Amino acid sequence: MFWVTKLKLNMANNRISMSKIRYILRLYAQGRSKNHISTHGGVSRNTLKTYLRVFEQSGMSLSELDQLTDKELDQLFTKPYRIAFSDKQKLLYSLFPEYDKQLKRKGMTRQILWEDYIKSYPDGYCRSQFNYHFRLFRSQVNPVMHIEHKAGDKMYVDFSGDKLSYIDPQTGELCEVEIFVSILGASQLIYVEAVPSQSKEDFILATESALHYYGGVPAAVVPDNLKAAVTKSSKYEPVLNEAFADFAHHYGFTILPARAYKPRDKALVESAVKIVYQRIYSKLRDQIFNSLEQLNAAIHAALEELNNGPLKGLEYSRRQQYEEIERQSMNALPLIKYEFKKLHYATVAKNGHVYLSENKHYYSVPYQYITKKVKILYTAKTVEIYYNFERIALHNRAKNPGGYTTDKEHMASTHKFVSEWTYERFMEWAHSIHEDVGLYIHKIFMSKAHPEQAFKSCMGILSFAKTVGRERLTKACQRALAYQSYNYHNIERILKNGLDQNDDPADQNLPMPDHENIRGQQYYQ
Repeated sequence: MFWVTKLKLNMANNRISMSKIRYILRLYAQGRSKNHISTHGGVSRNTLKTYLRVFEQSGMSLSELDQLTDKELDQLFTKPYRIAFSDKQKLLYSLFPEYDKQLKRKGMTRQILWEDYIKSYPDGYCRSQFNYHFRLFRSQVNPVMHIEHKAGDKMYVDFSGDKLSYIDPQTGELCEVEIFVSILGASQLIYVEAVPSQSKEDFILATESALHYYGGVPAAVVPDNLKAAVTKSSKYEPVLNEAFADFAHHYGFTILPARAYKPRDKALVESAVKIVYQRIYSKLRDQIFNSLEQLNAAIHAALEELNNGPLKGLEYSRRQQYEEIERQSMNALPLIKYEFKKLHYATVAKNGHVYLSENKHYYSVPYQYITKKVKILYTAKTVEIYYNFERIALHNRAKNPGGYTTDKEHMASTHKFVSEWTYERFMEWAHSIHEDVGLYIHKIFMSKAHPEQAFKSCMGILSFAKTVGRERLTKACQRALAYQSYNYHNIERILKNGLDQNDDPADQNLPMPDHENIRGQQYYQ
């Protein structure tokens, strides 16, 4: 036997995102076949089996797993596991690279490859096992499926190619807008809305409006490979937009992006767009609108006629079909609407803050993350900061440019102490030593134009209590008060020269210093 340690890695040796694991498990909970999950989840069947085995061994339900943070989920699924290979398996897998090349030759089949294999190795695997291991080796399952539209299963979404427009009454400018179209697979109930752009925010808000129009949530949403839904299109492993994935998690549906250059994956919504051209665009062609709201009101009026009218050749409408066969199969809408989150990446500065460029404001994070690159998710009200799937800071959104929002618990002890320097703090500290020390510190503050100018002097004076003792510092302050001179260097000289040891700190008959510019009493005799 020999053992191989495997980790949760994709083909590019990168860590698979937590949103993809949630997506795969949601498909599994919906009863999707492993072939289906492997194809739409962008993972090999072997990797998929590993995830499902970890999930089943955890003893957790899907709802319990959904409550885990991304960091907890990452810890659950990144535990290494071992797979044992026998000598026979080891030999078989060593042959597969050459077999894979041979299979590309014209007329070559797996049957021929297996027959050559069993002829050379009579004790080898039977044909079915040979094919099973060969599929795992290639990890390229691409089944051709007939799409069946089950009630409550899928909602298809896309933007139409042709735009509509309205005229801004203030500027007279013609404003072109995008038209969002969605359709349910089983009932074919359509939703249409005009939005300013195909941006993430507009796309998510339109999708949310569609869900509320239907009054429920399907098991899956099938978008085209537009940037608002899919960051990177791929035949095997599309990369989902994080904002749309977060929106899907909030509403509890899975995302099944249509494959690139596979028009039949989105044939239903493309057909819906053509119907929208014929039944809605045609009714609006001669109308003039002065706002996006007016345009959408006209669209929705025409939409109701479309959905309530009889289907071609049938005696019932899309709306009737939805109410009878699909509404009860839709999942319930969440109680709270989705709050759109914007994404930003930043590096924590040495002062323990990250810079949110949209409103030019700084937010604190725990000092341990200084110089780390973090992810910022922010809404109109809150700012969340994450590092390695763990939320490390939460702030209320502030919009004053150049300002700082700081949680004192995030600061190192030394930084926290400096940030809390105030007149009141120094006075409390000084009076705890002696009233005359407090009076001297007060005089220093009064001699400065700004309180901040006195902070370092006061800190230096009060720190003498540790080095020379409270009693000597008190006497030094009493003598300095008699001099009516208020600064750090006076206290330092008094203590250094031992003047605080004199019995009378207020002695005014101090000897005059010798200096050529001082005449002395003999001059006046």
